[in-house]
Amino acid sequence: MSSELIQSVNKQVATWTVFYTKLHNYHWNVKGPHFFTLHEKFEELYNEAATVIDEFAERILALEGKPVGTLKECLELSFIEEATNQENEEEMVRSLAGDLAKFVDELQASMEVAEKADDEGTADMLLGVKQSMKKHLWMFKAYLGS
Repeated sequence: MSSELIQSVNKQVATWTVFYTKLHNYHWNVKGPHFFTLHEKFEELYNEAATVIDEFAERILALEGKPVGTLKECLELSFIEEATNQENEEEMVRSLAGDLAKFVDELQASMEVAEKADDEGTADMLLGVKQSMKKHLWMFKAYLGS
């Protein structure tokens, strides 16, 4: 199978792992008037992230590749930054909105790699995740009033 496709999906696994950790950080540390709403939303997202990580990693295995499995690898490959542990609730939402926009772009790029490799199954997986990220992005933008 295409090593370019495996690398592209592995970049997704790495980034989703960083995102998962970031979401936990925000879930645990959010404070302010929107605590209840954000605490719940961050939990929803990290549960979704856990599913995505597993599905993408298993897809890599099905493609006869090896998914990234260390935090060091994930941080090196990720296209988003981890949390600073200093963000207030609005900064958390702004950071996640930026991450979601990057996910949409990177998922599209990965879909193009999958299509080039004639792998409809992987392209479909990526499309489903992209659609979900676009919805979350819309919600965070609405929250921020932008």
